[in-house]
Amino acid sequence: MKTVEMVMPKMGESITEGTILKWLKKEGDVVGNDEIILEISTDKVDSEIPTPVPGKLVKLLASEGDVVEVGKPIALIEVEGEAEEALTEPAASEKREAKIETPDEKSNIKSKKTDGRTNRFYTPVVLNIAREHGVPMSELEQLEGSGAGGRVTKKDILRFIEEREKGPKVATAAAPAMETNVFAGGPSDIIAMDNMRKRIAEHMVHSKQTSAHVSLYTEVDMQAVETIISRNKKAFKEREGFSLTYTPFIVEATVKALKEFPFLNASIDGDNIVLKKYYNIGIAVAVEKGLIVPNIFNADSKNLLGLARALYDVAMRARSKKLKPDEIMNGTFSISNFGVFGTVVGFPIINQPQVAILGVGAVKKRPVVINDAIAIRPIMYLSLTIDHRLIDGAMGSQFLEWVREYLEKYDPAMIV
Repeated sequence: MKTVEMVMPKMGESITEGTILKWLKKEGDVVGNDEIILEISTDKVDSEIPTPVPGKLVKLLASEGDVVEVGKPIALIEVEGEAEEALTEPAASEKREAKIETPDEKSNIKSKKTDGRTNRFYTPVVLNIAREHGVPMSELEQLEGSGAGGRVTKKDILRFIEEREKGPKVATAAAPAMETNVFAGGPSDIIAMDNMRKRIAEHMVHSKQTSAHVSLYTEVDMQAVETIISRNKKAFKEREGFSLTYTPFIVEATVKALKEFPFLNASIDGDNIVLKKYYNIGIAVAVEKGLIVPNIFNADSKNLLGLARALYDVAMRARSKKLKPDEIMNGTFSISNFGVFGTVVGFPIINQPQVAILGVGAVKKRPVVINDAIAIRPIMYLSLTIDHRLIDGAMGSQFLEWVREYLEKYDPAMIV
């Protein structure tokens, strides 16, 4: 038998560390090849990580909530092999393990003099423990962490709580009252934001503070597209294994429009405008605890069927935590389809550093006037939020009308 190290995987070019959210296996468990063993979080995305080899999980080298650098060992897996290898591998692993545990063995939790930090990163595990034990943020800010970059680990906060409970309780008794006074209107539950919600919050606030948001909307007659979907529905589902929806048609129309209006496929860099010659379309996908925007890379190189397949693929992998961080980076334009939840119209926030985002409402049958006669048609509202620093209302309106006309002029006899 021999022991193999499992290390924190590199999830993308810009990723240097990851936070262990949850171990799905415990020491002593037998794991199969590519079996999901833990969940990790980076500053980009949460992911489920499979085992690199089948075997027995003999040692966890990092705990839930720990922040671990890419390439550092997080677990030991015993696999079948020669006995000689078993003597050398564990020895090396034990040395690494000792190095990992040494900071916690040596550390007596100290309080730093306040340095004014307010944006220090804390894992959800640490925040939950602090909340449950009435540790206010002011005290948490002063803890000296033993993790990477001085971050507070789960062991740090637990040791602090243990030492605090042994000492005088005068200061700690007053701490919870300071926090609950903020919500004096009635009973409240305080829930720490998880990593995804924190990322969304930071990104949305940053966008509103960066871009001059202006929103426009128009209505689209989706009769032609609906006819195509209806005619192809059964054959498409049998052939592809998933349903044909409105989204690939909208993405195709959007990409065509971006080529006509390149300033919407751009970014602002200081006093410069960066016009991008590639079309990576971000698609907002609702997941269990929030929202993520994976990209359809080089969307202009895909036909309608290719777009449908790509959309289904990224949506499934987003919901099953199989995305790589690089897949949510380098987008050039985004689409938010809140219509899947029945919402008729909305005005999404721009996904930085992009300069525009398209909002897609639900398709509803409505009475409309066609050639002075009233008819019932499937109508969809499209909204466009633009960055007024770069895009004026005239250009935004022309782009939106271009998309509308393209969608309304699809050939109803089209075979997908």
